Amino acid sequence: MARLRSFRRLAAHFVDIADFLLVYIEEAHPSDGWVSSDAAYNIPKHQCLQDRLRAAQLMREGAPDCPLAVDTMDNASSAAYGAYFERLYIIQEEKVMYQGGRGPEGYKISELRTWLDQYKTRLQSPSTVVIQV
Repeated sequence: MARLRSFRRLAAHFVDIADFLLVYIEEAHPSDGWVSSDAAYNIPKHQCLQDRLRAAQLMREGAPDCPLAVDTMDNASSAAYGAYFERLYIIQEEKVMYQGGRGPEGYKISELRTWLDQYKTRLQSPSTVVIQV
């Protein structure tokens, strides 16, 4: 949840240049599986999409004001993006521009902030237009 709060602050700061999306994937530490000692919630392994949707609603409580999507039960999004446990991406015009490391160790809001700061600077600087005749 602490990471989600950091993400929330980041999304609020860059709302003028980026759209943010959270994708809830398979529970990393289900209460009936590999339990984490610091788990904020008691969420059992998802048996059906309804279970996953209910768990995603808990995430909505701390989520930034951005859309929340839920991965399919075959974990298609997680598999496609290598997201398990958590991961940060920037996608621009259907191309991955930034891929953070796998969480929890590789989940670095500071790297994402740096990328977005640099992008914002590029947007604000005048660009040279070359016209060939």
